[in-house]
Amino acid sequence: MPPSDRPKLAVWKFASCDGCQLTLLDCEDELLGIAERVEISHFLEASSADAPGPYDLSLVEGSVTTQQDIDRIRHIRTVSKRLVTIGACATAGGIQALRNYADVADFQAAVYARPDYIETLATSTPISAHVPVDFELRGCPIDRGQLVEVITAYLAERKPDVPAHSVCFECKQRGTVCVTVAHGTPCLGPVTHAGCGALCPAYGRGCYGCFGPSNSTNFPSFIPLLRRDGMNTLDVVRVLRTFNTAAPEFDAASRKELEG
Repeated sequence: MPPSDRPKLAVWKFASCDGCQLTLLDCEDELLGIAERVEISHFLEASSADAPGPYDLSLVEGSVTTQQDIDRIRHIRTVSKRLVTIGACATAGGIQALRNYADVADFQAAVYARPDYIETLATSTPISAHVPVDFELRGCPIDRGQLVEVITAYLAERKPDVPAHSVCFECKQRGTVCVTVAHGTPCLGPVTHAGCGALCPAYGRGCYGCFGPSNSTNFPSFIPLLRRDGMNTLDVVRVLRTFNTAAPEFDAASRKELEG
């Protein structure tokens, strides 16, 4: 396909660690195939080239934490045919959304010698809180196989085939013994979106919820299991307020714990 006829791909960064962008670069052989099918018009993690839009597909990493972020994501949305958010920061505000439960001025004073130079919002919010999003790819970081599926799906003008089941399903697939049943280990697997390959349970540790809430969350039934396995209220709140702290399901459950 001549370069001029290729769909335009753009990759954008907001407040984040760049890990999800690096996942794209880590695709290696798959990335070569993608590069032959698209024109990578904007991807500052990989190239200083910055071609103007409109773009056929924009991948957005990171959360919105400044007024400038709001203005920029609105512009990106207007010049993007499809917009996909990648990673916990873009889909749920990220670990930096812990600021949503505190006074951001206190954080600024603790970190910066001259906090008066810092302009920031009081909250860290997902991209979907500000513009319509065509698809959310969860994870901290995202899974490269799922990322390749999303990109190829939109190039083929079809819906991405990314499972919405829980990590428990992946444990069964790889033959991992349930750490909760076998050892009484607290685990977020039953309420966490699949995509990690059940990595932590495979090494005898409970799931930490890196991929955010699954489509089968049932916290009224799930929280008592965490308590049965030794967690108190503070433990439950802490385990829910990590990578996907501002995901609506995790946020509501942690707030209810503190209220109760």
